[in-house]
Amino acid sequence: MKRAQTADMLGMSPRRTLAALVCAAALLAPASALAQRYSVGTREQIAWVRRAASNFVTAELAGNGANACAILNAPLRATRHGRTCAQRWNAKLAKLLREPGGRARLRAQEHAIPSTAVIVHGNVATLELATPLMGGPNRFLWTENCWMLES
Repeated sequence: MKRAQTADMLGMSPRRTLAALVCAAALLAPASALAQRYSVGTREQIAWVRRAASNFVTAELAGNGANACAILNAPLRATRHGRTCAQRWNAKLAKLLREPGGRARLRAQEHAIPSTAVIVHGNVATLELATPLMGGPNRFLWTENCWMLES
């Protein structure tokens, strides 16, 4: 009897009331829970990929080329034209952090990483961020016993 009264007060059938409550609960679910549901891989793999991405963005925000290079895959860390990876990244980061919106973009990535979906297939993982970490598809490679940013 009470169910019918509640539905009458809302002007909806009990089935529609239940459907509306389910939709409201889905909208209120935390983003990290939804992203975790769509991530592929073990919890540990997903956490490691997110941690590597977070470390990379933190290094970028700090303007620390050496720490950013520590997350890069070996071919990207190689010395080029007499400049080490850290030297190249220090210069790149100094320019990026001076650009209008550069720091804000990095902060947005920093906030998005904990809840973004991670897809792991074998020794390759992708992080589905709205913006690329290095101008590429946010691919990580399992090498050197950790996840390294490949592109």
